Order: sequence, then structure tokens, then C-alpha cells
Amino acid sequence: MRNTFNLRNPNKDKESLILFSAYFKNEGRKFVYSTGEIIHPNDWDFENKQPNNLNGRTEKSNNHRALKRQLDRYTNFFSDTIQNYKLANREIIISDIRSDFDVEFKRTKSISSKFFEVYDVFLTEKKNDYTEDANSQTTIKRYEYNKKLLYEFQEYKNKKIHFNQINKSFYNTFIDFCVNQKSHSANTLRRNVGLFKTFLYWSLENGHTYKTDFQKFKAPKAQQTDEVALTLAQVQEVFEFDLSNNERLEKIRDLFVFGCATGMRISNYSDVEKKDIQNNFIKVRDKKNNDKTLEIPLNDFSIYILKKYDYNLPKISNQKFNEYIKEVFKLIGYDSNIKKTIKIGKELIEQINPLYERISSHTARRSFITIMKNKKIPDKVIMSYTGHRSLEVFNKYYKPNNDDKKDFMQTVWKMKDSQLKKVN
Repeated sequence: MRNTFNLRNPNKDKESLILFSAYFKNEGRKFVYSTGEIIHPNDWDFENKQPNNLNGRTEKSNNHRALKRQLDRYTNFFSDTIQNYKLANREIIISDIRSDFDVEFKRTKSISSKFFEVYDVFLTEKKNDYTEDANSQTTIKRYEYNKKLLYEFQEYKNKKIHFNQINKSFYNTFIDFCVNQKSHSANTLRRNVGLFKTFLYWSLENGHTYKTDFQKFKAPKAQQTDEVALTLAQVQEVFEFDLSNNERLEKIRDLFVFGCATGMRISNYSDVEKKDIQNNFIKVRDKKNNDKTLEIPLNDFSIYILKKYDYNLPKISNQKFNEYIKEVFKLIGYDSNIKKTIKIGKELIEQINPLYERISSHTARRSFITIMKNKKIPDKVIMSYTGHRSLEVFNKYYKPNNDDKKDFMQTVWKMKDSQLKKVN
């Protein structure tokens, strides 16, 4: 009895499944089992029946050595299984051996399922597990986006994604696609890689894969973003811009200004009703954290907009809002190019975009915090409006512009008039 490995399609110029084969010479029987691993014939040592180039220091050599260790598991398990059969004086039946292999290598029917079919099962389970609050719905949408992103990656590579191909090489190519084709920042990458790994852990636990390479995938470090914040004068300009001939954009503009004037997330203020107004305060439960109650004092802007819509603000999804608010700012004339620097690993990448493309629902919240801090309102007071509990997270929203920075500098480092006259 001997065992070996062979390629299913050794003569084709494409990757082939690796098959484990065992021959029972005296009985003329043959046991063949698919390892689920694949390799290109050019990378296969046909004489020694194993991956070639095992001694190099390249990434391919590392992958080949990992593959060789996986194949050795089949050889060792087969030897142990036959030995146990003999010790138990048990008849060697190929169907029994196959069942033992299925158990050992977690080979169930689901393991041969298509990658995106498994992702759909994962999504369904998550939707059933999560509650209906805004934070849970946001997480679900991110998982859905990750599925779309992986599908676009598959189309870009023109090669179907299989669980047994998800290794370091796959990961590096995926990251390259996200950076160079999708222009994702380090923060976006970090979030999406985390979501992808969550899916792969779930797939491992549920028997859809046995590969554990993904556990070593390291997401890019998060970085401080350089997003924009508006000044109070700019908010006033946006508020006063005539959009009476475009009801759709007027509603979006008003919602944006309401966000600027309250510091609330759109998920919170989109559901504000008249019953939520008590003693000139907006009092609502925080959709992102149901343990918190937000209490925001009304001001001239927020009261005006609430009355304009009879305390029933327009309803719109965050996705549509972010799409339409860019139209508003483009129409107003916020089209000057601004630079954004993102860091991927050790590489700094500069992106030039018109200002209106950088505006989103979160710009309103960021603008509120920046305006209030510039007016010297204490952090503790502002945080009581926004619901922040962490000063570190809160301060990430503060985005003073260059004019603010110059004013702050001149306010502190100001010479007396008599000293200035000596210089002049």
C-alpha cells in the first residue's frame, strides 16, 4: 500500500486541484480524495509529488511550504487511520476511510459551496442576530458593502474567489486593489479587513473552510483623518442660499444645517418629533447607544428649521443624503480643489478633490464641534450635547481651518503697539 499526490489537470495551463491517492496493491483498490488545495502545474514537482521551490525565501516559497505542511496532514492521517484499523482488527473499507477524512478535515457539503453563497448565509444569520437599532443596521450595511467589494475584486481579477485560495498572497492583492483601484484610506481598510476576518472566522467555525491563514492578516493602522469642517459664516452662507426652485436639495440643505446647529447624527435628528421638544430642549434616545439620552438646547437655527417643517423633518437614508448634499455644495460653488493625505502602511498618498466631494452628513457634526470649540465653549458642555463620553474620540472631530489657526496664533503672540513701532 502506498499513497501519493497528483494533479487533477496536470497538462492544462491553469491551477489544478491536488488529489490525495492511496493504492491497496494486494486488493487492486484505490482511494482518491480531493485535498481542496490548488496549484499551477508549473509550481508542482512531478517527480517528488509535491510543490516545488520549497527552500527559497520568496513569498511563493513560503506559500509552498505552508501547502506542503497541509498535504502532509493527509499523508499522516491516512497512515494513522490504517494503523488504527489494523489494531482494531477492522475491515478496511474505502467509504469508511472517506468518512473519517471528512470528519478530520471538516469536509462537509458546505465546504464545497460557492464563496458568495456562504457569505449570503452569514449575512442572513447576522440580520437575525442583530436588533433594529441604527448601529446594528449600519454594521449590516457594512457587511453588505464588504460583499460588494469582494465581488468587485473578483471581477477585477477575473478569477473566482475560493476559500482555499485565501492566503497571504490573496490578502496582499486584495489590499492593493482597495488602495489603487478603490482609493480606500487606511481607516476604511482597517474597518473592512476587520469585517472580512469576522466573516472568515464564522466560516471556519461553521465548517465552510479549514484554512486559517487569514488569522495572520494585519489591517493597516488607523490614522487621524483630515476631513473638513465648516465655519459659522459658511454654515450661514449655505443656509441663506436660495434653493426654492429645487425642493429636493432644499430639504437636504435644511437637514444639513440642522445637523450643524445641533451636533446630532442624522440617524438621531431625522426622527425628531414635536413630542421630543421639552422646555426648549431636544430630548431623544441616542440611536447609536440606547443607554444614552441626548439633551440639546434649541437655538435660532434649529427652531427655525423645525417650525419650517412643522416639527416633522424630511426622512432620507444616510446614503442618499451623502449623495445629495454634494450636489448642494457643488451648486453653491464649493468646488475649489483641496488636498487629502492618507497613509497606507508606510506610504503616503495624496488625493486632490473638489471640496464638495468631501461633504457628508458627518461634516455637520464635525462643524458643530469645531465652531463651538472655537467659541471657547468648554469641552464638557459640548460633549453633553453630542453624547461623547471619550475625550479622545471627541477631539478627533475638532478640525480648525487655517484662518482659525492664524487667529489663535495672533491672539496669543501679540506684541504691544510700542514694540511694533520700533520694528516699523
